[in-house]
Amino acid sequence: MLQPNVVARRHFQLVLIKPSHYDDDGYVIRWWRAMTPSNSLAAVYGIAADCAERRVLGPDVAIDIEVIDETNTRIDVPALLSRFRCHDNFGCVALVGVQSNQYPRALDIARPFRAAGIAVAMGGFHVSGCLSMLDGRAVDLDACRDMGVAIFAGEAEGRFEAVIADVAGERLAPIYNYMKDLPGMQGTPVPFLPKRYIERTLGASASFDAGRGCPYQCSFCTIINVQGRKSRYRSADDIEHLVRLNWAQGIRKFFITDDNFARNKEWESTFDRLIELRERDGIPLRLMIQVDTLCHKIPNFMEKAKRAGVNKVFIGLENINPDNLMAAKKRQNKITEYRKMLLAWKKQGILTIAGYILGFPADTPETIKRDIAIIKEELPIDLLEFFCLTPLPGSEDHQTLWKNGVAMDSDLNRYDVEHVCTAHPTMTMNEWQDIYHETWSLYYTPEHMKTLLRRAAATGVPIGNLAKYLLTFSTTDRLEKVHPLQGGILRLKHPSERRPGMSRENPWLFWPRFGWETFVKHVILTGAIIRLLIWQTAITCSPGAHNYMDQALTPVSEDEDETLDLLTKTTGARAAVAHVKKIAELTGIRVA
Repeated sequence: MLQPNVVARRHFQLVLIKPSHYDDDGYVIRWWRAMTPSNSLAAVYGIAADCAERRVLGPDVAIDIEVIDETNTRIDVPALLSRFRCHDNFGCVALVGVQSNQYPRALDIARPFRAAGIAVAMGGFHVSGCLSMLDGRAVDLDACRDMGVAIFAGEAEGRFEAVIADVAGERLAPIYNYMKDLPGMQGTPVPFLPKRYIERTLGASASFDAGRGCPYQCSFCTIINVQGRKSRYRSADDIEHLVRLNWAQGIRKFFITDDNFARNKEWESTFDRLIELRERDGIPLRLMIQVDTLCHKIPNFMEKAKRAGVNKVFIGLENINPDNLMAAKKRQNKITEYRKMLLAWKKQGILTIAGYILGFPADTPETIKRDIAIIKEELPIDLLEFFCLTPLPGSEDHQTLWKNGVAMDSDLNRYDVEHVCTAHPTMTMNEWQDIYHETWSLYYTPEHMKTLLRRAAATGVPIGNLAKYLLTFSTTDRLEKVHPLQGGILRLKHPSERRPGMSRENPWLFWPRFGWETFVKHVILTGAIIRLLIWQTAITCSPGAHNYMDQALTPVSEDEDETLDLLTKTTGARAAVAHVKKIAELTGIRVA
């Protein structure tokens, strides 16, 4: 990678850190193997590696890059400080992809490096969203300024080189704000991480964004205010390049992180190229994508997704009450189309994961329980993920509350979409928090998990893959007190990593208790694994497994608007059905 004829006289130390955040007991959430790969880390590493290859700091200056994802790697601060001292503090710590819930932890990571005189810069959705939607000082951005941490708002393509050049020249600016100048993506360095980092995530899965931007206006979303609403995308050549880079090191699984891949204008050329790589070149790709609830209406989208290697799809279902969807400006979600869309994915044998938000204005504990029961009975969803409606800094919801002076939780660590952060019109904060935890056990009952496995066997969804996810989704909130997406294998803790302001525990008490808790959790997990394996084996070996049928798998019929609770139980649902019928009367065409 380095220019062979020029000896590096100086080595610029670039440490890329993706922070985790603190659990309710104040300990950093870290695992032996974490659940989710960080695309922000891969994107910045790809850009940084390109800078290193081109020797952007001069022909005699090498750039040494270290990557730390704190969800699976402990940050050894003394060792890093020693490393910087060996190079006269010539370098920078870059806190990458920092979300609002990670912001307090990011500041705590930055503190010892700034005390040692080492340059620190921070980017990600929190600082970018705050600068995009608020006054430039909220929420808690002054903490960065007071510490001397440089703020980087926007995207790093074409800009990162200038930042490290400023660090090397000892002229790092307090803020780099590119929010009004979003770059193109074609021909830029692609997201990439060396295999040794990827292997620290479950399934050794890498990630990349094929495009950025979303045309919709969901009020709870930060992405549209940080990445914009205009579609920007990588070329098919870019996608092939990153796939081949990863395949060269044995990586074939990818999470495509586009918030809505179905609205990427180059979805078809991307799928066509991935199909070529699978069917012509024999690269056994496995992909997960995120889509909206109307993607089944795009000709050939699902068929090409299957051929390209998609075996899991995340769908922003969000809610089954149209009144709640309208309140969040989620107008593109049509509950009259939910069953058609989900059955279309089932036809392809692709595992479906749906996000479901709790805490919309019309929600109560009773209506939430009713809606979960309807989903279990009538919608062929494999996995359901629950989230608390959260006013994330950078979203329209947060901006509205902030402008109106409405009280919100002052602890950003809690803005992880699993903690209640503001008041609800009808539920108390405790009721809201309690029903969030209860929904996991309401959906993932033993009986319903067996039903999900039966549906998988009947529709060609990989039943073993589903069983693994059922294990995680049915146990993580209960055992680890974190969302499954923040989960992993073997929770790791250290008494030195407790949040500042909380008392440091005596190691002689901490380690025995932690060891016992870990043992008990894994006994429970072992029992859950055995039960799932027994259910999976019994269902797979059942002679009638492929003929299983229930209400959710029943093909869509014309009289559903009179028979399904999904379409009859709420005023909003009945209004949605009436709207469809009215349009059909006027046009002769049945539409969503």
